[in-house]
Amino acid sequence: MVSAAPPGRHTPSAPRLAFAVPGDLATPTGGYAYDRRIVAGLRAASRSVDVVDLGEGFPWPDAATRMAALAAIERLPAGTATVIDGLAFGVLPELAATACRRLPVIALVHHPLALESGLDATAAARLRDSERTALASARGVVVTSAATARLVAADYGVPTGRIAVVPPGTERGAPPPASGAVPTGRRAGPVALIAVGAVVPRKGYDVLVAALARLADLDWRLTIAGATDRDPATAAALARQIVDLGLGDRVVVAGAVPDDRLAALYAASDVFVLASRFEGYGMAFSEAVAYGLPVVGTTAGAIPDTVPAGTGLLVPPDDPTALAAALRTLITDEATRTRIAAAARAAAAGLPDWTEAARLFAHSIDRLTASREAAP
Repeated sequence: MVSAAPPGRHTPSAPRLAFAVPGDLATPTGGYAYDRRIVAGLRAASRSVDVVDLGEGFPWPDAATRMAALAAIERLPAGTATVIDGLAFGVLPELAATACRRLPVIALVHHPLALESGLDATAAARLRDSERTALASARGVVVTSAATARLVAADYGVPTGRIAVVPPGTERGAPPPASGAVPTGRRAGPVALIAVGAVVPRKGYDVLVAALARLADLDWRLTIAGATDRDPATAAALARQIVDLGLGDRVVVAGAVPDDRLAALYAASDVFVLASRFEGYGMAFSEAVAYGLPVVGTTAGAIPDTVPAGTGLLVPPDDPTALAAALRTLITDEATRTRIAAAARAAAAGLPDWTEAARLFAHSIDRLTASREAAP
């Protein structure tokens, strides 16, 4: 799949860029974190970036929000290179007949909207058709993984020449032990598990809690760090499930936490686990690897590409039995846990940082907007 060549440094003369996002850029999810860090990186490299707020409620905006979002894009000067986050772009096919004719528009697809868990067949089909129409009008599409690039090409008809892969950067975790040092044994007390991500159906927290209920004979504790207001019904169901399974004293739902608190949670944990039903990349997985944590995850979406070989155990999605077995291995077998943690620390050195990601993003945007290939 197409990815950009190694980019050079941008200068203050680089074209101004509009970056349109649905709602508050500070929203605590992986997709918004990607947008936020890319914008910051572009600005740090002297690129002028105007953030355009398209309003709340996407991907199901009301009529007033939709009209306001279209108007905001229409106000941009003709010819302005414009990145539109896919959470909004995919449900604004009207842009094909308006903004995309006067602006070089690049769609940023974190993952196809129709692959969000919990959608009924009608809603999924509606989103798929809408996003396919919208993507056909874009000058180019940036995705965060090769797996998503394959989906966008095969299922949404985007030519490979109009796709660029720009993986997220990764925050550097705790520094690895000095050369020759032997990692110390695990800290005393329960094995500390951490799961990071908004409490929404796609993250599979119901599967995780069901798996952990099968491990009541073991000594472990789980902290879930992720926003609980994205899908209040799912958050409420998770809280009930924890109580019903008698895990109230072993599972803590911490909600969205600030960066310093999240870093402390990673550093205090022994194993990272997330039972995602789909990931377009899975930033929390690479963050866990950066902290030298063994990973337990699923084979859904881009996760097998995101988790470096040897750094975790991956099982099929929606399989609490397999997930419980993988967790049992890492909770009870300290030698295996230590070996996989060492592999994670070694792999962390090869993960791109956000400066690299922003550089590649800038190069990709410039390449795609310069393309004269007409959209279908």
